[in-house]
Amino acid sequence: MRLLTTLLWFVLILWAMPGRAQTDIHRCIGANGNALFTDQTCAAMQATTVHAAAKPSDDVTHTATIASAPAEPPPVLCAGTFNELRQSVIDAFANHNANRMAGLMLWNGYGGSAAVADIRALSALMQQPLLDAGPPDNADASPTGNSDPSTTDNAAEAPVSGNQLVLHLAGNDGSGNPRELRYGIVRRSGCLWLRNAD
Repeated sequence: MRLLTTLLWFVLILWAMPGRAQTDIHRCIGANGNALFTDQTCAAMQATTVHAAAKPSDDVTHTATIASAPAEPPPVLCAGTFNELRQSVIDAFANHNANRMAGLMLWNGYGGSAAVADIRALSALMQQPLLDAGPPDNADASPTGNSDPSTTDNAAEAPVSGNQLVLHLAGNDGSGNPRELRYGIVRRSGCLWLRNAD
């Protein structure tokens, strides 16, 4: 009877142990930009490998962790001031980068097809030469330079004083007259964002 009880406990312990995966899980970014988790290699899926961040172990000292940290901090891709936002727009136009310009905009409230249509329109817009980017003629050149971020971050979407960025583009209608586009500026999560000014 004792042997049978021991054997049953042994079977129960083996049954309760979690099974181990047969193969590794590969983390990839697919050609369409979506995350992909697969048992196949990323190259077989025509995707780019994403390496998981290394977890610091208990036996690694604090100085070793500091020594292995990158020399430069990661880039901040959102603008904290009007001038940073303006420069990011200028850089996006200089590189004809519609994705970068779209990254400067708030997209909440858009449906999927509306966002795709607007990004396509941005792509065509980015092919036109940018003549000037700045505040409206009646606004201060640096509307957010002295604002207190602690007061504006409390609101979900706080409009910024002098709340527009005006873009002057070379006209594409053959008249030679420049085209003017206005984007609203909104402070959200400590950053300034563009929003279509309807």
